[in-house]
Amino acid sequence: MSLRIVRGGLDDPQVLAMLKLHFDTNVSVTPKGSAHVFDVSRLKSPDISFWSAWEGETLMGVGALKRMSANEGEIKSMHTLKTARRSGVGSALLSHIMGEAKAMGLSRLFLETGSFDFFASARALYARHGFAECPPFEGYKPDPNSTFMARDI
Repeated sequence: MSLRIVRGGLDDPQVLAMLKLHFDTNVSVTPKGSAHVFDVSRLKSPDISFWSAWEGETLMGVGALKRMSANEGEIKSMHTLKTARRSGVGSALLSHIMGEAKAMGLSRLFLETGSFDFFASARALYARHGFAECPPFEGYKPDPNSTFMARDI
């Protein structure tokens, strides 16, 4: 696989379709009040960096980084094309975002994902990349439907 990861893409129809699927899926599988997924308008905020991963002309995945402070950030909106899951796309995108975060001067990354079976593969991906469970961070409240994770970079 020859994956190309580029900054931006929030005006590309394939990216918009993937983000709509990501948003709609997260809202539909997560109990009311527990979905913390960003819509496209929030991903366009100045405190968000966004990347899209491509194989040729096919969008394979997306991911974002929210800057929380001078040295901390939050991974957001990670999503991989369903047919590309378990092929290394998510790992490549996460590694890229972690490298970009380090280049931005961040030293710690956080994320929130679901605590139930639907999100088990996401939690496993993050754990393989050194993320470990942590308490809620930056405005999140304890929630049995959420798993909070962090790691130093």
